[in-house]
Formats: sequence, C-alpha cells, structure tokens
Amino acid sequence: MDPDGSHYEVVARGVRNSVGFAWHPATRELWFTDNGRDLLGDDLPDDELNRASRAGLDFGFPYCHAGVIADPEFGAGHPCNAFTPPVVKLGAHVAALGMRFYSGSMFPPDYRDNIFIAEHGSWNRSKKASYRVVRVVTDPDGSRATRSVRRGLASVRRNRLGPPCRRSAAARWLAPLSDDYAGAIYRVSYPAH
Repeated sequence: MDPDGSHYEVVARGVRNSVGFAWHPATRELWFTDNGRDLLGDDLPDDELNRASRAGLDFGFPYCHAGVIADPEFGAGHPCNAFTPPVVKLGAHVAALGMRFYSGSMFPPDYRDNIFIAEHGSWNRSKKASYRVVRVVTDPDGSRATRSVRRGLASVRRNRLGPPCRRSAAARWLAPLSDDYAGAIYRVSYPAH
C-alpha cells in the first residue's frame, strides 16, 4: 500500500507469523521465513523458508503446514498440493526470527547470495531445539537448496546456548545477533587466514 493507506494490494496468502524477509539480490524476489503452527507435538510442523516468485501465491496457512501436513482443525477439503510448498523446511519450532542474503566481502565468494537465518529456538517442545544460525545455499530460482547448521552461540554467563535473534535493521546482513539469555550482542565474522 501507499503510505497514506491507498492502493492496498495482497501479495501473498497463507503466511503464518513471518518475522524475517529479504529480497534476493539478483532476482529481486521476496524470500521469507514462516513460523509453523503450534500444538501439533514436538516435531510437527516444520518452520519454513519460502520464496514468493510472483504476487498471488498461497502458502497454505491455516489449512496446510510445511507443504505436506493438513491442519487437524481446518485442513479438510484443502489438499496440501493446492498450495505453494516451502523451498526449505527448517525444522519444527525453530522460530526463525531473521534472515538476510549475504552480500558482503568478509566471507569467501561461495557465501555470496547465501541466506543466513537466525533461529531463536523453541518454547513449546519437551526438549529445546535450535538456538543457532543456519546457512542456506540455494539457486536464485529456489530449485535446489541445502542447509548448513552452525551451532548456537555459547553464552558464557549462563553456560548454555543463547537464542540468536536478528534485531538491528541497520545491519547489512545478520550481524549483530542478540543473545536474550545472556544479555549480549554478537557479531558474526569469518577468520582471515
């Protein structure tokens, strides 16, 4: 919409609790994370990384989750194959709270246009999960994607993993990260050899 509220346009439907989004540096398409539904158990459904290649796509919420799980309350009559599936399933309840395409020069060239996702971690699992930064390597069209997990940031004060969360809108990609348990901010860097 325009700043005055006019020219309202729906770009995507079926998106649940999307906290992180960015435009691909080459294609200018919108990519975003989507936190999955709660209360389906420890391991269902996966949170998602999605790509809106055009306006008007439907990503399934509240009828279908992670591209394959029909919602037990609302899914009847809404087959999952009618919706746009995620590019990458991130795992259940990882709470992706920020994502950015890397466009800097600090990391090796093969990191360029990769996605870094800060996963804050679960609140509703019997065993906590995530608390990490995930690197996703994908083709610009989303046809191939692989995920590489970097374990969580060690919290010195609490001696446990802290939940990373991208909070600085001024950051060029994913740095800095906050650690809510330790009251700390971290800067992700790559060692020069």
